[in-house]
Amino acid sequence: MTHLVQINHIHKTFGNTAVLQDVSLTVQPGEFVSLLGPSGCGKSTLLRIIAGLEHQDSGDVYIGDRRVDGLAARDRNVAMVFQNYALYPHMSVRDNIAMPLMMDRMGLWARQPMVMGWWPGNRSALHEIDQLVRGVSDSLQLSTLLHRKPGQLSGGQRQRVALARAMVRDPSIFLMDEPLSNLDAKLRVEVRNELADLHQRLGASFLYVTHDQNEALSLSNRVAVMDKGRILQMDSPQRLYESPATLAVARFIGTPMINTWEVSLDAEGEFQDFSGSQRCGAERSGQLTLGLRPDHLTVAQAGVFEYSVDRQAQVVVRRCENQGPEWILQLQTMTSPTVGLQARLSNRRLSSVPATGDHITIGWRLADVMAFDHQGHRIDLTWRPPSRMTL
Repeated sequence: MTHLVQINHIHKTFGNTAVLQDVSLTVQPGEFVSLLGPSGCGKSTLLRIIAGLEHQDSGDVYIGDRRVDGLAARDRNVAMVFQNYALYPHMSVRDNIAMPLMMDRMGLWARQPMVMGWWPGNRSALHEIDQLVRGVSDSLQLSTLLHRKPGQLSGGQRQRVALARAMVRDPSIFLMDEPLSNLDAKLRVEVRNELADLHQRLGASFLYVTHDQNEALSLSNRVAVMDKGRILQMDSPQRLYESPATLAVARFIGTPMINTWEVSLDAEGEFQDFSGSQRCGAERSGQLTLGLRPDHLTVAQAGVFEYSVDRQAQVVVRRCENQGPEWILQLQTMTSPTVGLQARLSNRRLSSVPATGDHITIGWRLADVMAFDHQGHRIDLTWRPPSRMTL
């Protein structure tokens, strides 16, 4: 049965190192939430605290309307899927899946092989466990593999066995700690699709830890971007990409990484960059960081842009990367040698692919430009015509 999971003001330190700092989040019933961030940001520690494998220094964890801080891991009704699967190598797939139910419903002596068959009450319990194992095995296409040992399975099959062992308990929430990181690229995509289908079929709550933004953005209803023990922003994948709240989030989300460059505003809110002069409606002076996604850049072909642009600049092509359906161009601005840009361009929309060393003209719309203050916080700007001639 799926429940609301709520984490309030969690703090955790190891020695003098603050691993989690005032972390709060909510996972709605049936929601798929990912914790996304670099290694060491605290995402796995937060997952282990929810599971009861670590204890927080302060803060509360609620599953449904029950505070679970004082409960052991086995009493929280959560299922955790680890990076290394943690399967019993000497047991069959069936026994691996059944083990959590046997541990929960049968005593120590009742589970012993020599007495399991005749122990009072075992027959009905074993029949019920067998029905549950067969049901979850069918849903994950494991029915023909129940007699095999983990060593006889592929990586994707072992991952499905680990998922089945978690599913069979009907947990309040699935906690997944980088479950796909040991798989090769092709298998990772396949199992990722299986996870998405599984979430849709079960309607269960998932809290998923990953450092791979493709996994997080493709699977999740919402993503919590973490860094240095804090949640920087929690939002839908689309809003994280289009409306990052901070420069750190803007740089972490998106492949290739967002283009950024520094500008200095004068008293009238005007600045000069590699595309010339521009004025904004900010009533401030000082430094700003501007950001532009690589897919928001377009290239003039035969002197004509594909669509109307507000700004343009001359650049030299430093490198061209063929990605199949698209090209990634590494560019160097002509007037500001310290500013490098990347452009992501559809293969079908290029009449000819620029070569390394070519001088080309790029353009973009001001509506696509993001602005961040000196502390890295997103600010809204109103773009205005420059007071002097653009270079």
